[in-house]
Amino acid sequence: MKQARATCPLDCPDACSLVLTIDDDTNRLLKVEGDPDHPFTQGFACVKTYRYPERNHHPLRPLYPLRRVGPKGSGQFEQVSWEEALDHIANRLRQVIDQHGGEAVLPYHYAGTMGLHQYAHPLAFFRAIGACELDETICATAGAAAWEATYGSPRYGIDPEDVPRAKFIFLWGINSLHTNTHLTPFLKQARHNGAKIVHIDPYENLTSRFADEHVKLRPGSDGALAYAMAHVILREELHDVAYLERATQGFEQYRAAAEEWPPERAERVTGVPAATIERLALEFARARASFIRTSYGMTRHPGGASAQRAVLLLPALIGAWQYRGGGALLTTSGAFRLERSYLGGAHLLRGEHQPKGYFRPNPAVRHINMSQLGSALTRLDPPIRALFVFNSNPLVVAPRSDLVQQGLAREDLFTVVLEQALTETARYADYLLPATTFLEHPDLYTAYGHFYLSWNEPVMRPQGEARPNTWVFAELARRLGLEEPTLYWSAEDLAHSLLSSGHPWLEGITLERLKAEGYVRLNTPREFLPFKDGANPPSGKIRFDPPPPVILTEPDEEFPLILLTPPAKHFLNSTYGHVERLVQGEGGEPVLLVHPQDAALYGVQEGRRVRIRSRHGAVVRKARVSEAPMPGTVVLEGTWWERYAPDGKGVNWLTGEHLTDMGAGSTFHSNPVRLEALD
Repeated sequence: MKQARATCPLDCPDACSLVLTIDDDTNRLLKVEGDPDHPFTQGFACVKTYRYPERNHHPLRPLYPLRRVGPKGSGQFEQVSWEEALDHIANRLRQVIDQHGGEAVLPYHYAGTMGLHQYAHPLAFFRAIGACELDETICATAGAAAWEATYGSPRYGIDPEDVPRAKFIFLWGINSLHTNTHLTPFLKQARHNGAKIVHIDPYENLTSRFADEHVKLRPGSDGALAYAMAHVILREELHDVAYLERATQGFEQYRAAAEEWPPERAERVTGVPAATIERLALEFARARASFIRTSYGMTRHPGGASAQRAVLLLPALIGAWQYRGGGALLTTSGAFRLERSYLGGAHLLRGEHQPKGYFRPNPAVRHINMSQLGSALTRLDPPIRALFVFNSNPLVVAPRSDLVQQGLAREDLFTVVLEQALTETARYADYLLPATTFLEHPDLYTAYGHFYLSWNEPVMRPQGEARPNTWVFAELARRLGLEEPTLYWSAEDLAHSLLSSGHPWLEGITLERLKAEGYVRLNTPREFLPFKDGANPPSGKIRFDPPPPVILTEPDEEFPLILLTPPAKHFLNSTYGHVERLVQGEGGEPVLLVHPQDAALYGVQEGRRVRIRSRHGAVVRKARVSEAPMPGTVVLEGTWWERYAPDGKGVNWLTGEHLTDMGAGSTFHSNPVRLEALD
């Protein structure tokens, strides 16, 4: 037996430091625990991570290169050697590029791992062959656009370790006990110190029950609620005039917009009583050191970026950024001031280097919005002819599953999937290549929920013949004769480059130190008041202009309910969707939450099956009649694997490809649906 430390690689702000127990003789992971020495992890892991041993050694994990022998989607494969697989893939890729150009090749990936070498650096290969550029919009781009339009770039908020100093806290549009678990001890400390915690969310969940108060609002109406609170604050003259004059711009335009939203009007739009709006606005403003922890849920509406801008302006209105614990937090990612010039071949995309070999520069790179993959695979002209999927399961997680499935089923689409599980997407692969997990390769990790940079050494031998993503693409690059050096960088090479920025927040943080210590806190000031006197570039001022519009998510007569698809406690997107004990922890199958008023209106009965129909498709689910959602709102928690759904269809058979007002992001929470009771 041995113990080792590693950072969790998954798409979660906590980026936990973990203590692993490993049987070195059998090469098996036996136990995962939270690192008690890590200041943010504080000795505990989430319910999902505790089950990582079952995922790492799951029977559905591919361990050898596989070639399709049955129909697409059948999951019928035969084992082949790495040499045979790579030679064939390289030859097919060469044919596609020679006949159709690099724009016929599409990489589809996301945050199945957040390690920079395995997550971002494989893009260097695709940029070297002039492939399509994937616009990574499925999660954060609307929120990023909202933040940057308000506070500039890079993006970061208050130090999460200062949360205990807050005097009033809004958890706005975030189920933090599911998706930011390690913030909870800091919230408890704040409460012990006298802070009130209010959860604002369209349905009651674990965070609602943790908070001192839960405020339900109609999906997509966050901007109206924020403006109404601003209306009360301005009316009562609780805004910080000196701060607004010193640190902001465009305030008078914003004031005029807020004056149009008295609480009574907002009540009609949001469903939140005017008296509640009045009270919360006054409590928030009078506390001064008030804090808003928000996330990307509210942005997944047609007006989501504008709604988030309206919420993010509230701390600036009262000057909360001048006090420790006051302000807002969406992400800490911008605090990691790394040298990213070569990450993922960024220099190739900029056209700064023309390497020798089979390099195919593309002066007019074709961009594909990942939230519109279904249309890209079925309607694009000229078509995509080669698809490489890694760190993602688009058949389950992307909108319009019907179109994604149609695209993956094309016989003329050559598909290569690098995976750690036999996912729904993997079943459509022409070649399924076994990928290493975070335990089996080295990598560098930032975070988007704290200020600790970390390094993972491989602590186990790869299972079977699994190989890192970067190894696969380096081998393909060799077969294509690509001579660009960065295509062959090791994780250590990349880390040295990333750490060379010279930014004071990285001073003294070297790869050698990271290897010795495992994780190191950035050199941000301990008294971190990032927007005490203004914002980041380009303006240097917090921007109230232009005032964000209120764009509502509206049902219609044919589809009168709004469907929300938030995360479940036991899953992280689809990563853990095949781990049986986590599936059972979620109840064994996906369940639709329906308010009693809507259940009565549409003949829905507790425990009975109901068909949910949208403009794009229909799925069948068991109904749970519950006071948790607002009337007019139904909720399906979790991105389940399709095998556990009663009709074999995931939630994204219902969702559309329409995009947000800023950032061209996904709109998973703005799905008008109707219910059809089944006998």
